[in-house]
Amino acid sequence: MADLTNRRIALAKRRLTNILTKHSVATMRTLEQKISDAGPTNQRIDPHLLTKAHLELEREGKLVRLQRAKSHWFHLAETNENAVRQRLQVLEPIHDATLEGNFVRRLGQALEIPVFKALQGQTKLHFLGAFTDLSDHDDSSLYRKEEHPEYVNGLSMPQKKKLDFLIFRGEVVAGIEVKNTRPWVYPDSEEVVELIAKCCAINAVPILIARRIHYATFSVLSNCGVILHQTYNQRYPKADEQLAALARDKNLLGYHDIRLGNDPDVRLIKFIHTNLPGLLDRFRESFENFMDLLRAYAQREMGYREFAGRSKRRLRGEPEDLPPFEAPDEGEGGDDWI
Repeated sequence: MADLTNRRIALAKRRLTNILTKHSVATMRTLEQKISDAGPTNQRIDPHLLTKAHLELEREGKLVRLQRAKSHWFHLAETNENAVRQRLQVLEPIHDATLEGNFVRRLGQALEIPVFKALQGQTKLHFLGAFTDLSDHDDSSLYRKEEHPEYVNGLSMPQKKKLDFLIFRGEVVAGIEVKNTRPWVYPDSEEVVELIAKCCAINAVPILIARRIHYATFSVLSNCGVILHQTYNQRYPKADEQLAALARDKNLLGYHDIRLGNDPDVRLIKFIHTNLPGLLDRFRESFENFMDLLRAYAQREMGYREFAGRSKRRLRGEPEDLPPFEAPDEGEGGDDWI
């Protein structure tokens, strides 16, 4: 297993070197897009291993990290400084525009609204949470969102942090969190921990919809009653078509998976209309069986390694209190994920 990991890191170092030789300088998000999301399937490297690869290259003096105003940029030590400077003059304004505050808020709505529209178009689930002025203006400004109530069955979420939507099917309550961001979601990602904390507080099945979700997140959390759905693309508001074109360009940021507009696609409709209603009862049972572990993990009373070990032992019907807790499976990473 260690040999396989080392081979994957070595491949990641070669791919990093090749891409930075061609593009001179790039952020980690661009490097992930080109190495983790794209390329031949057998050459794609998961982000946590890609991080280990670039750290090794830095220690070897072959990779240079630049701290700029809004992000880190990376280039090979041998790259001409003028080439780096010229590329930054082109790339940095585009990258900074994708991090601008108002755009980021509208970016969040660009995926929340398709989820809302998909929920509107089905008949098997009741739900709370709505956008009330979608027909009043375009997506160059924020839409008004009506949140769900603070209390659900007499229970409230910590620090009044609400979910994006609540759904109901019979006696089953579930909470949906929507994340339209670029980083892959790992089991210890903040958005996962917050979702679990909110849903444990109100006794609701957790549902996460995000661009990319790492295998480990499915492997560990699906067995514990957490429903996960990948969109495989990032939504941009239609009003930002020009920025989308620049960010998507393979010779610029290279975010090839950007899609415009806030209408749900076929994949999202199938998940909301067909898959989700059929999953809720089964995942509700799993959620109840693992809620004590989920709650302890979300409240930081238990680290990931112990949580993963205990949940897997419980799933197999084995004693849970036998340390040391097993290491994650190959591909699941560990406590050093980005």
